[in-house]
Amino acid sequence: MRLVLVHARAMTIELARYPAYVVPTLLLPSVFFLFFVSPGSRPDASARMATFAGFAVIGVAFFQFGVGIAAERASPWEVFLRTLPLGAAVRLAARLLSASFFASASAALLVVTAFATTDVSLPPAAWAELPLALLMGAIPFAFLGIALGYWVPAKAALPVANLLYLVLAYAGGLWMLPSGLPSAVRSISPLLPTRAFSDELVSTAHGSRFDWGAWLALAGFAALFALLAAAGYRRDEGRRFA
Repeated sequence: MRLVLVHARAMTIELARYPAYVVPTLLLPSVFFLFFVSPGSRPDASARMATFAGFAVIGVAFFQFGVGIAAERASPWEVFLRTLPLGAAVRLAARLLSASFFASASAALLVVTAFATTDVSLPPAAWAELPLALLMGAIPFAFLGIALGYWVPAKAALPVANLLYLVLAYAGGLWMLPSGLPSAVRSISPLLPTRAFSDELVSTAHGSRFDWGAWLALAGFAALFALLAAAGYRRDEGRRFA
């Protein structure tokens, strides 16, 4: 556990020193919220706050996992770390802790922005359920980020992560209600993991009953992306450290 905490602290401090990572990670979701939802009051402001918090969380998954792992694979430092008594589980746990810090900060800033610019109002139980819904719903995207990091070359990781992040967020309904999407996009939206995430977050924000369909879809995507991530990790291990 001590190794996990030390590694997570070092990783967090290193990332915090890069404005090119910190500023977009923390500010981009709030800026998009202001563009799509604010100013003024909207009847769906509470649901939009929840889905944009999801947008904030999956951004960390794509960039800290996907781009971060891809960049580390091309770094001599990563090769050195493999010579230390620091197993893959320790490195993954440390990355999860570090990512949780940035995701929490980004989502918290989004909530503050929503309160400052709209008439957000959630049922009392939803305030306790929303953090858990964000945490559990982000699991498939963490696995997708890891898969991206191991399958995509370092130079291509950033543009691919940006493309996936923005396209999935838009088409999945994290920026606007699915009914507001163009018909062609609306037809494929239910097939995307971000749509299941959006449905789950909207249900939580409204204090509705448990959305089994959304959760089952997210569980299926999590299993699929976990297999893809594991295959990418084994492929990378076999190529560089066999």
